[in-house]
Amino acid sequence: MQFGDKRVPLASRSVFFGRLFRSLTMSMLLILGSLSLGIGGYHWIAGLSWVDSFLNASMILGGMGPVDVLTSTASKIFAGCYALFSGLVLVGATGLVLGPILHRVLHRLHLDDLDDFEEGSDRS
Repeated sequence: MQFGDKRVPLASRSVFFGRLFRSLTMSMLLILGSLSLGIGGYHWIAGLSWVDSFLNASMILGGMGPVDVLTSTASKIFAGCYALFSGLVLVGATGLVLGPILHRVLHRLHLDDLDDFEEGSDRS
C-alpha cells in the first residue's frame, strides 16, 4: 500500500499530533523569519527605531497595515514588497497549520466511504 491510499488505516492520535506539532513549528518559524525580515528592512531601509520597526512589521504581517508614514522612495518600495510577501506568508502559514487537520478529516471521510463500499451498500 502507498501513502495516501484509502485502504491505509487512519494514523493514531499520537502520530497526528506529532504531524500537527511539526506543522505548527514550521509555521512559527516561517512567521518569525518573515517578521525578522520586516524588522530589519524597516530599521535599515526606512530608518525606524527597532521598536517602531517591530510594530510596523508585525502590523503588516498581521494584515493590519503600516503605522508610520514613510518618506523615502526606497522605504516605500520595501513596504509594498513586504506587504505583498506578508500576504503570501499568511496563506502559507495557514496552509501549513490546516494541512494535517484537513488531511485527517478527508482521510476519515474516505475510510467511511470505503467501509460503506466494502459492505455493499449503495449510496445512489
